[in-house]
Amino acid sequence: MSSSPLLGVFFHWMGGLASASFYVPYKRVRGWAWEVYWLTGGIFSWVIAPWVFAGLRTEHLWEVLTTAPHSTLAWCWFWGVLWGFGGLTYGLTMRYLGMSLGMAIILGLTMVIGTIGPPIFHGTLAALADTQSGWIIFLGIALAVAGVVIVAQAGRAKERELPPEQSKAGIAEFNFTRGVLVAVFSGVMSSCFALD
Repeated sequence: MSSSPLLGVFFHWMGGLASASFYVPYKRVRGWAWEVYWLTGGIFSWVIAPWVFAGLRTEHLWEVLTTAPHSTLAWCWFWGVLWGFGGLTYGLTMRYLGMSLGMAIILGLTMVIGTIGPPIFHGTLAALADTQSGWIIFLGIALAVAGVVIVAQAGRAKERELPPEQSKAGIAEFNFTRGVLVAVFSGVMSSCFALD
């Protein structure tokens, strides 16, 4: 199948739209505890939906899975479990940092580690550094890291400027230090989806 840059842009747009709107249903369940609605969404997103879409897109899914090498399945499970921890703690980051700061840190780290992780894991980072496209990738990573640092500094400055009662009005459990630690963990773990 030939690839089209416009098709890639379309899928990227669709992914961004889905990512930006995932939180909308949670606004309707304010009576639930945070852990309950995050776990409910997680079960649907990480257990039910993958099987449904795999079944729709793969002929003889069970046969494909049973004939795959065990080492391949083991690596998929291993990286998938780590990615799952990233997804679980993603919601906790929103709880402590809010959407803007939390998503900037997590998605920035996920992008950086998800991009350079596979070449490091496969031992091809040096070969990537020998190409012009590789240096463009590194430049993009540097820009993303700079953006994450700027957003984190802005969040820290916001925390210092607002009185505690005002910062809690926007995010009930705002905690910069705890939120950044959880965001870093979530960003690193979430990048495991790129590894195999």
